[in-house]
Amino acid sequence: MHALVYTGTQKIDYRQEKDPTPKPGENIIKVQASGICGSDMHAYHGNDERRIPPLILGHEISGISLDGKYKNKSVVVNPLISCENCNYCQNESEHLCPERTMVGMSTPIKRNGGLAELVSVPEKNIYEIPKNLSIKEAALAEPVAVALHAVLLAEKNLKKPLSECKILIQGAGAIGLLCGLFLNKEKNSSNIIMSDPNKKRLDECEKYLKASFVAPDDKSIKENHFDLILESVGLEITRHQAIYSIAPGGTIVHIGLTQPSGTFNFKKLTIQEVTLVGTYCYTNEDFKNSLAILKDKKLGDLGWIEYRDLKKGSDAFQEIHNGSCIAPKIILTP
Repeated sequence: MHALVYTGTQKIDYRQEKDPTPKPGENIIKVQASGICGSDMHAYHGNDERRIPPLILGHEISGISLDGKYKNKSVVVNPLISCENCNYCQNESEHLCPERTMVGMSTPIKRNGGLAELVSVPEKNIYEIPKNLSIKEAALAEPVAVALHAVLLAEKNLKKPLSECKILIQGAGAIGLLCGLFLNKEKNSSNIIMSDPNKKRLDECEKYLKASFVAPDDKSIKENHFDLILESVGLEITRHQAIYSIAPGGTIVHIGLTQPSGTFNFKKLTIQEVTLVGTYCYTNEDFKNSLAILKDKKLGDLGWIEYRDLKKGSDAFQEIHNGSCIAPKIILTP
């Protein structure tokens, strides 16, 4: 098969690889679509110790199952693999399982991902795609689940309804946009500012989201101003801005993973009773709900997705890296 292989820092090679050999309980998926995620970019930049080259990246996967109970059916993959036996798994918090692993990751065991023509995944992680949902759009289910989980966590921790909140979304990538679409279309929130240094990407998001769109240094991002901040970037500088801009008693939902550490104003967090919530993924229930949301077109037109050939994937990684990419989400098709 052909695959995009992460071979070193800022190196992605399109090359011939061995077809995957399924382990017991696994099925082979003929990939039809696989998205490039922010965590794939962290690996590309050499900043993810969980993804060690050489490795086939990609965990936002849809395709055709070639065997198992879903043989010849259109399916989508939930890439989070949990033990199913621990306290977290037994209490519907499998996303917090200490033994959790993931497709497209090197640790604790190597599992090649979906930026390839074929991928092997556990059958328990395969879902049939609902009717009326295209196989390409189904690849968006994983980031939709991430954004859904983040918005639900925000709602749980806020002191007033989302519809009454002043909201800042940092980052105009897929997660930031999807959070905004949930807020617009499901939570009746429109008092939203989205910030990003990429003006072209902001202009693209403006076609689909009701919000104000500004550069990160815009004067509208004021001190002690926002009830909710969704931090989908994960840089030290964006965290500094989040704690500066959050209102007393407000909530910051931290989703981004770009920089793992750095300074932070814990004094303000403490004195002003700011809630800081970290979130990385989602529950199995969130993933199922994301498929229903996509099937029912609840997020509106998905024209902001750009589809490209897998063999041109290296160029896509480079464009995302240098900030010239306009689309909030690129999905690759073999």
